[in-house]
Amino acid sequence: MSHQLKVGLEIHTQLKTARKLFSLSHNNTSLLSTKPNSEVSFFDVSLPGTQPLLNPEVLFCALKCAVAMNCQVHPESRFDRKHYFYGDQPLGYQITQRYHALANDGWVKLTRRYDGLPEDRKIRIEQIQIEQDTGRSLYRLEEGTTDIDFNRSNIPLIEMVTKPDFSSIEQVRSFIKKYARMLQNLDVCTGELETGAIRVDVNVNVDEHPRVELKNIPTTPAIVSALRYEYTRQCKVIESGEKVADVETRGWDGKKTYRLRSKEDAIDYRYMPDPELPAIRLDTEDVLAGIKNTMPPTIEQQMDDLMENFELKLRDVNILMSNPKLLQYYVQLYAEVVGHLKLENPINWVVHDLLGCISKSELDFSSDILPVRQFATLLSLVADKTLTKRNAKLLLMHLVNNSGDRNKPLLDLVNAFNMNSKKESVSGDEASHVEEICSLVLKNNQNIVHDIVDKGKSGKINFLIGQCMRECHGKIDAQEFRVVLDKQLAAKI
Repeated sequence: MSHQLKVGLEIHTQLKTARKLFSLSHNNTSLLSTKPNSEVSFFDVSLPGTQPLLNPEVLFCALKCAVAMNCQVHPESRFDRKHYFYGDQPLGYQITQRYHALANDGWVKLTRRYDGLPEDRKIRIEQIQIEQDTGRSLYRLEEGTTDIDFNRSNIPLIEMVTKPDFSSIEQVRSFIKKYARMLQNLDVCTGELETGAIRVDVNVNVDEHPRVELKNIPTTPAIVSALRYEYTRQCKVIESGEKVADVETRGWDGKKTYRLRSKEDAIDYRYMPDPELPAIRLDTEDVLAGIKNTMPPTIEQQMDDLMENFELKLRDVNILMSNPKLLQYYVQLYAEVVGHLKLENPINWVVHDLLGCISKSELDFSSDILPVRQFATLLSLVADKTLTKRNAKLLLMHLVNNSGDRNKPLLDLVNAFNMNSKKESVSGDEASHVEEICSLVLKNNQNIVHDIVDKGKSGKINFLIGQCMRECHGKIDAQEFRVVLDKQLAAKI
């Protein structure tokens, strides 16, 4: 890059607790599928006379995050009121921890080995604070109206602020991916950007010019695209001799960033200590010792374990670690296939074939798509050559898309679809059938025969074998065709 990029992140994270932050309302983070205003209490909608009561589970989750990010947890933290008037915040203020946060001065390390970066880099964490989420504005374009859904109101958040330590877009991408995995590993958040469980604001400046804040960017690819655009835009402004707007806030429309407000338009939030909430006081030594005892192995430790104990490559580990349900499924399948049936490691079947079928079918992964025992049976049929690999993949696609067949005896399906390769004997009269197929394939592929016979390109016999397998619909073992093709090709030399 021709100009120096500097980026800092502000990440709002919904915590996966049973109840909301200051009320007894159910904390349902799957809000996209929930009836509007069905998960609210009096405090969530700010009825007069209601008061906040801190949910201790929120504090526990926030402390786990602080410990995981190597932060300094303070013995005392306090809540503030951040005042602004908008329909999704009926209190007229948001309860947060701007000035006396739960934790400060942490760090997260990005590495070459685990994060795919050219060099290791430590990202400093400036602050972790607890705050409440707001409601959601529901815009109805046809009616020209706006409704407010308060299901999200008072869901517990942590706001994590980094120092401006990112000097490349790839570092930002790696950090967001690692942050989401870390929260999933701690079981404090779903880790999903698409549903709003993680929401990222990006502060960008170029060559130490005033920073620009990018808000409301929904996904990691969108963040990357917005950063690329904004970097290029600021570079052009600088090269033209103009000034970058001082502390400007911009949005992202999918193609370009656009101005939301400038420093002059910024809201004065008039922070003040919350008089209804007492300070959080901790015996940090004892509390942090207890928190550390509840922590799972780190992501890096788990990756090392997978590579060592399951003999996996880093790229496969990354795929598994990005989906905890998939990882659990693979571990169970491995125990059944390798531990019980003594077959080969099923990793390629999981990350390539199964996920490929799921992707083509536009489905989300679930262990119910194909029970582990059924998948293990499928692989055992391939191992004993009842099924060819090609037919096994066809049957896998069928099972993914036909839930009614997922628990049926697999061999019955194999026979019903006429896929049983052991039914095809090549002895006696049927051996002539193999020779007929080979002769037909050689006749229809004279150019390949010429390359093999006259030019010595023997590797092209695999193409001919594939054509033979297609003619018999995969019901005859490929080795049988290889033997006959070798004989017929030798006769042409």
